[in-house]
Amino acid sequence: MIDKLEAIKVRFDEVSKLILDPNVMTDMKRYIKLNKEYKDLENIVSVYNSYKNIISNIESAKKILSEESDVELKDMAKSEIDLYFSEKENLEKDIKILLIPKDPNDDRNAVVEIVAGTGGDEASIFCGDLFRMYTKYIESKKWKIELVDFTEGTSGGFKSIVFNVLGLGAYGFLKYEGGVHRVQRVPKTETQGRVHTSASAVIVLPEAEEFDVDLKDADIKKETYCSSGPGGQSVNTTYSAVRLTHIPSGIVAQCQDQKSQIKNYAQALKVLRTRIYEVELKKKQEEEGDLRKNMISSGDRSDKIRTYNYPQGRVTDHRIGLTLYSLGEIIDGDINKIIEELKIAENAEKLKEGKE
Repeated sequence: MIDKLEAIKVRFDEVSKLILDPNVMTDMKRYIKLNKEYKDLENIVSVYNSYKNIISNIESAKKILSEESDVELKDMAKSEIDLYFSEKENLEKDIKILLIPKDPNDDRNAVVEIVAGTGGDEASIFCGDLFRMYTKYIESKKWKIELVDFTEGTSGGFKSIVFNVLGLGAYGFLKYEGGVHRVQRVPKTETQGRVHTSASAVIVLPEAEEFDVDLKDADIKKETYCSSGPGGQSVNTTYSAVRLTHIPSGIVAQCQDQKSQIKNYAQALKVLRTRIYEVELKKKQEEEGDLRKNMISSGDRSDKIRTYNYPQGRVTDHRIGLTLYSLGEIIDGDINKIIEELKIAENAEKLKEGKE
């Protein structure tokens, strides 16, 4: 562990000098990458410095015990050693967590898409419930939400909705929400009081930065159309909505939330870049042989990850077997407990893998 920490310290010192190099500062792509690496390493190095200080204090206290004859000094040294060893153990736990390979995308903004699945109108209503749940959660984190595109359900909610989440670490938290969410309840349209099961898929992607994907204008097909849904008469009568198609890959992104065609184009371009980035990232990982199927945060949109059972007031996350009887609070945006438990489980899984 010490060797690994020393190597990180050496790299941190190297990066600290590089980001002040005028040649590096003129290369914006490299500068941004190095600046991010600096921030990632800074916390580890800070904890490592504290750890080295504790080791030095333990050695000093041991020296007093072995060389001093004064009883009072020895008693003080013994009590200090106990305190230092306790701090040492806590720091070692922190270091083990910090040394777990971090997802380089964790600090990014997120692009979230919720799509109604099986269950007809009830699935669309549930899609709307999930959107409200995430909106409340995002507000509690002091992040910002940008609506990109939506298709309303015939009886409420959404058949699909896409939105951006702007905030440091947004993807690192919301990535645990990727997968199929299932609801069990009596629909409003049910006349005999029977419980139905419906589902919606949640897709969470790290927002791609401009430098991540080289998008050429010639490779993008732009179409405009009239927006639909809320927003006033002008939304429905002007060609402000934008649909972009990346010709080489066939990937499509669209935005209709803003009255301005320019703003919709910018939002659609952001989503298009993110979807292309996802494909390229997976391809690169497969080529390098390090595509890791993690049961906690793989974000596989086909995996059933959670059930919301209204008759029992229960929410169960199937990945870690967590059951909470606080459905009302959770559907109202209080999903912190679930996400924190998923993070702990994932870290435990990674620590176990590191020992094997």
